[in-house]
Amino acid sequence: MSDHAPLTPDYHALFRALPDAFLLFSAAPDAIIIDNSDAHEAISGRRRAEVVGLPFFDAWPPLEEAQAEAELLRASHEHVRRHREPHRMPLIRYDIAGADGTYAESWWEATHYPVFGAAGELLYILQRTQNVTERVRAEQERAAVERALAEQRLETEFVLDTLPLIIWTSKADGQLASLNHGWYEFTGQPPTAYVASLNTIELIHPDDRAAVTSAWERSLATNSVCQFEYRLRNAAGDYRWMLARVAPRFDAAGHLAGWAGGATDIHTQRVLVGEMEAVAEEQLVLLEQTAFANREAQHQRDTFNNLFRQAPAMICILRGPEHRYEYVNPVYQSVFPDRQLTGRTVADALPEVVEQGIIELLDDVYRSGQSFHGNELPIAFDDGRDGRETRFFNFIYQQFREADGAVAGILVFAFEVTELVRARQRLELLAPPEAPLA
Repeated sequence: MSDHAPLTPDYHALFRALPDAFLLFSAAPDAIIIDNSDAHEAISGRRRAEVVGLPFFDAWPPLEEAQAEAELLRASHEHVRRHREPHRMPLIRYDIAGADGTYAESWWEATHYPVFGAAGELLYILQRTQNVTERVRAEQERAAVERALAEQRLETEFVLDTLPLIIWTSKADGQLASLNHGWYEFTGQPPTAYVASLNTIELIHPDDRAAVTSAWERSLATNSVCQFEYRLRNAAGDYRWMLARVAPRFDAAGHLAGWAGGATDIHTQRVLVGEMEAVAEEQLVLLEQTAFANREAQHQRDTFNNLFRQAPAMICILRGPEHRYEYVNPVYQSVFPDRQLTGRTVADALPEVVEQGIIELLDDVYRSGQSFHGNELPIAFDDGRDGRETRFFNFIYQQFREADGAVAGILVFAFEVTELVRARQRLELLAPPEAPLA
């Protein structure tokens, strides 16, 4: 026989010491509170002596804005009474007052368990409560981040589809990954989710395919930028000259992650190049008797060829009615190497254009939605030496809107044609005077 009497557990003390938050109340509809664990006392905001003996909803009266949550509690209690089985409640909000009397946002999960007597009668209901506020806040923050990322993605896709350019991306191995709306609008191909299945090379002029393929393969082999001109068949079946630029994208570790490319229609400029070259050839024939004239004409011809093969494109986004630079591409920025553009308004960054009517043009496009096309528009810029230099540009000002239809700003797409204009002026000086009428 043992020398020690068996220990009788103090179940009352054991109940209060349980690590979870438990509340015990009668199974009657008034739900009189019998006891709770120390953990429940800690999270409930009420001392045990203040609530024991009170009906459940007298101890924790529903807040004015939490009537729906109170009904969920009552329904859960009734479920246990009627079905004599545990019931897990949905997530509810019940704010707890702190020591300073202010209420802090609090979220809870609770499960109610039936407690039966020896004869199977329902005596009590045991509530297990969990404060899940931190988890709910984390989920809310995650959802907010996901919404922000989705909105940012939609805005980026909207801008890419609104730009008057063809834009595409490729995987690291060169396989086509995406095409913007500009491609489908230009080529007339139906949009597809499987862009890798599109035969894009067949739309390139047969005489240009080998050069385009060679340039692209060199870039893939060296992970370098490439730029080329080629003819692309449009929806009407006509070939138009395009200027394309493809650049590699690297991840944070410096590994090749993919490619991004863009192409713009330069057909008008190329046709003008041909016309100007024809004029230069005629002048060369007329002046070939003198070596000086021959060298000058050849120099002008080379200047034209170099100028229009490069065909630089300028792109920027002006946000809001004040026309604030939100994005400026490197070609645009190179026109103003010593000026900070991004984040400033046009009037602030380029004050000299205000008196030249540029702001009025932007205001009109922003208000009316009518695009502005400027051909060889002269603009005088401060040259940094208390003087001004006039340069010429082909401009497209185009209004763009947010996804909800609200006017967002203006897309600017331009080519600098200063050299073209000046070269044409020199050719006009070289042209023989017209014979007087008899």
